[in-house]
Amino acid sequence: MADPRTLGGAVLAHAARRPTAPALLWRDGTVTYAELAEAARTADPSDGDGDTGGVAVLRAEKTPRTIARILACLLAGRPALLLSTDLGEVTRELLTGRVRKAPPPEGTALLLTTSGSTGVPKLVPIGSDAVDRFTEWAATAFGIAPGTRVLNYAPLNFDLCLLDIWATLRAGGTAVLVDPARAVTPRHLLDLLATTEPQVVQAVPMFFRLLAEAAPDGTEFGSVRHVLLTGDHAPPRVRAALPLLFPKAAYHNVYGCTETNDSFLHTADATEVAGREVLPLGRPLPGVRTRIEDGELLVATPFQTSGYLHEDGPGERFADGWFRTGDLVSRGEDGALVLVGRTDFQVKVRGVRVNIEEVERVLLEHDRVAEAAVIALPDPEAGQRLHAVVHRHPGPLGGLELRKHCSERLTRAAVPSAFRITDEPLPLTSTGKVSRNRIKEDLRNPQKGNE
Repeated sequence: MADPRTLGGAVLAHAARRPTAPALLWRDGTVTYAELAEAARTADPSDGDGDTGGVAVLRAEKTPRTIARILACLLAGRPALLLSTDLGEVTRELLTGRVRKAPPPEGTALLLTTSGSTGVPKLVPIGSDAVDRFTEWAATAFGIAPGTRVLNYAPLNFDLCLLDIWATLRAGGTAVLVDPARAVTPRHLLDLLATTEPQVVQAVPMFFRLLAEAAPDGTEFGSVRHVLLTGDHAPPRVRAALPLLFPKAAYHNVYGCTETNDSFLHTADATEVAGREVLPLGRPLPGVRTRIEDGELLVATPFQTSGYLHEDGPGERFADGWFRTGDLVSRGEDGALVLVGRTDFQVKVRGVRVNIEEVERVLLEHDRVAEAAVIALPDPEAGQRLHAVVHRHPGPLGGLELRKHCSERLTRAAVPSAFRITDEPLPLTSTGKVSRNRIKEDLRNPQKGNE
């Protein structure tokens, strides 16, 4: 009998006590706890994807069947490597090869990957104890209990699922799974929220932007008690719509990395979430330690990995239990920490240091900019030049207008040299972040010109 104090054991205990209770809502169907438990008991975790040195390699297609297979791994004590469905064959082989060469530490429950937005994803082993501690904290923090419905927007291989799905199942709640095939269809998202009536919604800014742009005036989702913003900065224009869409909710800015899971939490009221230019990181979660070195945030959490799998030793980002996040922070007038950028997004243009993320935030302030990415490309004169790629809202928008907008708000060095404006959404990584690699390749394509 599985220990009910563990994640897998808790799910089986719910299945025994409340077998007909809904565990998953998927498309037009419901999976009960009894059905999920039976699927996990009979699942072959490695079926169809292979087994690498005792690690089950799972293609993280978001379906009840895959969730049952992950649950089977948790119950069997077998690490599960969750690979995005968007990974190319070469990258899949590279990552599985790394697992063959360096098996994960004893006690590993899940092998997640970093976003890969600037290179090959890194393998992040998460221990079963860390998974248990995090899911127990999350269920308590957001009042997830039997009968609570939690919307899951993130891909199944993303660390957000530790809250959306696994903390929910641990607590006996119901995970409402957003179909990836319709994840950017606003009408589907609006209908799903209206019909399933979740109490907890956690998602990246793109989700809330899609809702804000498509919701008819007066649309409200009164069932939602908690709205969690995570992944990236949510622009003020997007946040301004939240109190209208979720009038009964508390709003939470959640900060964390795949390597550490959530580290900070800031809870805001409607006035602050709609009116503040940038939301602070908030307070460290229980057991989380923090420090700042040269502006970079270091954290140590009860939920973190001990190091990347394929590196000898913990690697330069891990030292004495601390993880160097690569995130730059400042302290506001009220003493709260605010995220200002990343160390790897600091570039020099004609000898002047520029924060690329700050340029992107300025672009997003423009009323007709839906998404923006800024890429630094080598230049023989300036060292590097900034190229902005902008997904616009329907309607006219030109490079000269954007240049003027940036010039009024940024130093000369930070104004992009070139603007590419598109009516198509920007390409994303498997974890929902803008794929800078793909954009960089597009910019190097001589067949596509800049404005």
